[in-house]
Amino acid sequence: MKKLLLFLILWVILSSCTQPSEVESKPRPNILFAIADDQSFGHAGAYGCNWIKTPAFDRVAREGLLFNKAYTPNAKCAPSRSSILTGRNSWQLEEAMNHWPLFPEKFKTVAEALADQGYWVGKTGKGYAPGISRRNGEWRELLVNNYSDIKLTPPASHISDNDYSANFEAFLKDRKEQQPFFFWYGSTEPHRRYEYGVGLAKGNKTLSEVEDIPDFWPDSDTVRTDMLDYAYEIEYFDSHLAKMLDMLEEEGELENTLVVVTSDNGMPFPRIKGQIYEYDNHLPLAIMWAKGLKDAGREINEYVNFIDFAPTFLELAGVSEEASGMEKIRGKSLVPYLSGESRDPNHSDFVILGKERHDVGRPDDQGYPVRAIVKDGYALSVNFESDRWPAGDPITGYLNCDGSPTKTQILNERRREGKSNLWELNFGKRAEIELYDLENDPWCVKNLASESSQEDRIESLKTLLFSELEKDGDPRILAKSALIDSYKYMDKNTTDFYNRFMSGEKMKAGWVNPSDFEATNLEEDE
Repeated sequence: MKKLLLFLILWVILSSCTQPSEVESKPRPNILFAIADDQSFGHAGAYGCNWIKTPAFDRVAREGLLFNKAYTPNAKCAPSRSSILTGRNSWQLEEAMNHWPLFPEKFKTVAEALADQGYWVGKTGKGYAPGISRRNGEWRELLVNNYSDIKLTPPASHISDNDYSANFEAFLKDRKEQQPFFFWYGSTEPHRRYEYGVGLAKGNKTLSEVEDIPDFWPDSDTVRTDMLDYAYEIEYFDSHLAKMLDMLEEEGELENTLVVVTSDNGMPFPRIKGQIYEYDNHLPLAIMWAKGLKDAGREINEYVNFIDFAPTFLELAGVSEEASGMEKIRGKSLVPYLSGESRDPNHSDFVILGKERHDVGRPDDQGYPVRAIVKDGYALSVNFESDRWPAGDPITGYLNCDGSPTKTQILNERRREGKSNLWELNFGKRAEIELYDLENDPWCVKNLASESSQEDRIESLKTLLFSELEKDGDPRILAKSALIDSYKYMDKNTTDFYNRFMSGEKMKAGWVNPSDFEATNLEEDE
């Protein structure tokens, strides 16, 4: 009897050791995550845009899902990418809530988690950036393996020489047979700078093609040319995505590959990238997965968030949040939408947005803290330090706005005429509370906060906003702003930019033009 009992115990132990794990027993999709650098919502053919040609994005939308209300929590490269990689809002990421930070070691990325669970993981081009990430004093690649060595001759100045699609092919060749993969295609397009006029000269475009010029820019040939140059670079990003899709199809891998195509923040123009209005945080998103997606060709009109990507990838890979080793995830999986649902009760009917410090240019590297909520077609923003310049101090070149022909025209108009409504909208100081009706005012130029008819709406939205931020442990709401302000800007060339500049040091900020710097303090002039 004892021998029989021992045999049974041994059989149970051996059976449990050889039983496949939940991850291994389920088919796991490959994941191709394609992220443009500074592309706004609507700027793809699938959204009805006629002056930007994006056949690859359009294919993903046609054979998958097109999302009409996808938002990043923070419209700047590093904090937006931090949220994608961790599934957490930027105000939950300590130093990583900022641009050019030291990424905290405690935050494990979804890419690292998938690698631990048997995925072949890598990236090409721009991954997490700009910032510094280390582990035990050594460089830490947050996307595990970097495939960016294969180069090409770019078709225009300022376009990367990274042969993105060839590097993807090299990545695929290095994986083991049947091994699922996670690949991050990080284009540096349409990030500035641009070759001026390339959209006209090489893109076969015309000025009259441009549609939907924002109400806060002048409608001029200069602005239209600038927008066409931006369009040319989006099309370049899309061309490499097309090659990757073809490659996967030829290898018989496309059917079981989840393809996600999006951008990190809005277009690199005044009042968009780095700010907190509708076209700053509202971004394009299309997802396809032939083998696992039901009812392809649908449009999703619910609010979704970049913090939703990480839990989606983990669920499809069969990895629980606990097994991932990641810090608690705030986002919700998008799998219900893939499964045929048009609505998901687990998803909120609003999104929360925010920012702290982006590019420097204020005294002591101060940021411009904002929290915002988008719900029921309205956007409410709270500017905590409304006495500061939102795009950076004028005397240091408005450093939180990339240099561009569009920026130059707006600045020169003010210099020439003394006053400018367009300058006020793009660079002037803002009210503490801003409220916009997105259906009737998508460019957010008419602030409704002072209207008595909006008092109840403002109170309701603000209460919900602060309640959600308290749940998140947002230090800005918990009166810990000193902690946030202590986080260092890690680019040694531009740290303490304002104070060094004002002391007479020759400072270089390659992302703005020398003509962006104002000669004097504008408030003193006024």
